[in-house]
Amino acid sequence: MRDEVTQKRRADAEHNRRHLVAVAHAAFAQHGPDLPVREIARRAGLAPATVHRHFPSRDDLLAAVLAGQVERCERQLRAALADPDSRRALTRTFHRFGEWQVQERGLVEALGGAAFADRRREHAEAFGRLIERAQADGVLRPRVTVDDARLALTAITSARALPAVRQLTGVLLTGLLSG
Repeated sequence: MRDEVTQKRRADAEHNRRHLVAVAHAAFAQHGPDLPVREIARRAGLAPATVHRHFPSRDDLLAAVLAGQVERCERQLRAALADPDSRRALTRTFHRFGEWQVQERGLVEALGGAAFADRRREHAEAFGRLIERAQADGVLRPRVTVDDARLALTAITSARALPAVRQLTGVLLTGLLSG
């Protein structure tokens, strides 16, 4: 009986942790990483002490959210590299990147810190491989380089609304992709 109670508590604690990370993800994405823990606790329907039990500081909670974002990006890049259709893989990557820039701007800015520098470098290398494969497949215009594609991604970060980012992404892809 005691083991069942302990297992239930652990399951409840893990549920609360996952719930907190999901709520914090949405809140930080919308309002940025400076949102107070008290507000996240309110949105999660939990006491601030429960949040602090799982994440002693806002930085710890933010780190958990950001780690999830980095893992999501890595899954998307792996899927793109595994897609046999390099045009589709590249197009999806650009569109997902653009949508993420708008929908989760607060998190995107937080990922710029030193804590994720190595992972960003790995992502840049994976993106470079995606571009090189698209070049080899004849998907890109002949003179398009990896640097050109990275510059196009940077341009996408200037859009602030989803319709604009979708339109800009389409325009940029038209310029990068071969007929």
